[in-house]
Amino acid sequence: MKFSPLGHLLTAAVAFGAACAAPISLKELADMAAKGYRLLDLAEGAEPVWKTEEEKLELLRANIHFFDVTEVYDPEDSVPGGFRSLVTATTFPAPSHSSAVTPIINTLSTSNMQSYLTTLTSYNNRYYTSSTGKAASQWIYDKITELSSGHSDITVSQFTHSWAQFSVIARIEGKSSGAVTIVGAHEDSINLNSPSSGRAPGADDDGSGTVNLIEVFRALVAANFKPSTPVEFHWYSGEEAGLLGSQAIAKSYKSKGTSVKAFLELDMSAYFAPGSKEVIALEADYIDSGLTKFLQQLIDTYSKLDWAMDQACGYACSDHASWYKQGYTTGMLYEAITGNDNPNIHSPQDTTSVSGFSWSHSLEFAKVALAYVYELSI
Repeated sequence: MKFSPLGHLLTAAVAFGAACAAPISLKELADMAAKGYRLLDLAEGAEPVWKTEEEKLELLRANIHFFDVTEVYDPEDSVPGGFRSLVTATTFPAPSHSSAVTPIINTLSTSNMQSYLTTLTSYNNRYYTSSTGKAASQWIYDKITELSSGHSDITVSQFTHSWAQFSVIARIEGKSSGAVTIVGAHEDSINLNSPSSGRAPGADDDGSGTVNLIEVFRALVAANFKPSTPVEFHWYSGEEAGLLGSQAIAKSYKSKGTSVKAFLELDMSAYFAPGSKEVIALEADYIDSGLTKFLQQLIDTYSKLDWAMDQACGYACSDHASWYKQGYTTGMLYEAITGNDNPNIHSPQDTTSVSGFSWSHSLEFAKVALAYVYELSI
């Protein structure tokens, strides 16, 4: 999911309209949720607000970003305040394993990705509360389980939620313990006119990132990749409804004290406007500047495309924000500079047949994701 800057500009006005005056008790949280209300975090440092499902949908239609914190709200963490500094700089070594990485990159297959996406887009939608959304997450789980069969160092698990669709986590153990390298995408899709039953193929948003990760996982497993430190692939439920799945997982990791070397999000990778310059865009806010520099180096080393910095995508625009909110080092690749990205998302028209959808473009993102995993964990 990527929203226009308009939503970012509108957020502050909405955030301070009906804010909760004091930390919310667990009883109030349970009572309001039982009545169908959702607790939304609309702006950094602001109190959360209660909204109905229809009001929540209206915010989405207005391109207003938010965290839906109904399932993860903790009164102990409710004092308003900013996230960590928006300008941080973790230091990463320059890429240095091209002799090992390039042969694996050369095994990445657009035919495989097309096959995966054909299945994912065959579901009426992948909305997080729908039966087809749950079926899609089951298909991803089954596919990753199949690809990792016979590898005792790999575990595939379902991270269940209070809604139907579960998130999927595949973990490749390292030769030793250490901080985990994570790459993520979101498995759900949405039709903003009719979320539960409307057609939402979600080919680009975020079927493209989802199949990038499946194919990167396949290629690394086939190459008998043995990282020095652990690696995880995440496919999140409920991103389109307020970063639900990634919030739950990021908060769980933080609560357990899990050390994360870096988190990278792939949310849309298959489109650039016809006639525009083809690039790999790097998100500019709620990211770590040191990781972004490392991603620039990876693109220079492993992709045929140039990189370009995108404009700020605003508050809570994709799953990387969930990890940033918990204090982790984050980055995100995006298919194009905002304005040259896909105008068909969140509708029945988000298909592979639209002019501008490109498998060769999406392949470049898979290359960089594979290099990121290898270079950080080997």
